[in-house]
Amino acid sequence: MRFWRSGDTILMPTIVPASETDIADIHALIRALAEYERLSHQLVSTEADIRTALFGPRPFAEVILAKSDEQTIGFALFFHNYSTFLGRPGIYLEDLFVLPEHRGEGTGRALLAALARIAVQRKCARLEWSVLDWNDTAIGFYKRMGADVMDDWRMCRLTGAALADAAAI
Repeated sequence: MRFWRSGDTILMPTIVPASETDIADIHALIRALAEYERLSHQLVSTEADIRTALFGPRPFAEVILAKSDEQTIGFALFFHNYSTFLGRPGIYLEDLFVLPEHRGEGTGRALLAALARIAVQRKCARLEWSVLDWNDTAIGFYKRMGADVMDDWRMCRLTGAALADAAAI
């Protein structure tokens, strides 16, 4: 793993589980991710939504944070899924994002490695995620980490009126 240098000091990002006090940082990183992915127009979540999803009575997701000098510089948001073929749970990585000024320092690798360790500790059969087809930098990074980019699978999604219509059938 590469680490970045500030003067002669090697600074390694610290990977920690998010706490409720991190909600503003998490939401700011989500906004930055939406801008990077050119999807800001789709971002409607609020800090309250994120707080409920992560720390409410029924948490739906978890977050690990990358911190350097007390600054949050990246995050990974994930949740469990289940493979009927493998008969075991997995982890779905919804978002992995590192602030642009901290890319190339090993932060993304540290986050993905920490998430892989969580998957192994929880006896998950796999760790999976989606990547935008135009994001060659991310695709290259994931391949270097050993991931298979599965061209033969397509994501399907119901939202808004289509979701409501499907529920009414």
